[in-house]
Amino acid sequence: MAMAASAAEGEPMMDINTTPLIDVMLVLLIMFIITIPVQTHAVKLDLPQDNGAPPPLVDPVKNKVVITADSQVTWNGAPIDIIRLRQYLDITQTMNPIPELHLQPDAQARYSLVDQVLAVTKRARVEKMGFVGNEQYGQAF
Repeated sequence: MAMAASAAEGEPMMDINTTPLIDVMLVLLIMFIITIPVQTHAVKLDLPQDNGAPPPLVDPVKNKVVITADSQVTWNGAPIDIIRLRQYLDITQTMNPIPELHLQPDAQARYSLVDQVLAVTKRARVEKMGFVGNEQYGQAF
């Protein structure tokens, strides 16, 4: 039987034997895997049944707010004030689906009025909003 001898006979071995530690770790890992319960949690949902009819076409309303050069705010072509604008925006946010808001400020409109309209839309928590008519400013720069 052959044995590996160290450099000097009778000297203690400086290398640690990790084989027993790995064996113990593998046994513990297997025990943990066995003791973990099987995940059987389920969420029961009542899904809608297909009745064969095509879904209705969604036709969202698009409201347009225009700020003119003479400091006039219009809602879909009708002149309004800031208070009425807030009331209209609050009504639209309760609708399902929420309609889009298109904001079109004139190039000569007062910035303070545009800022007031933007502040009103922010306070009304308008989520679907976009600026339209920006194409006319493409050649300005």
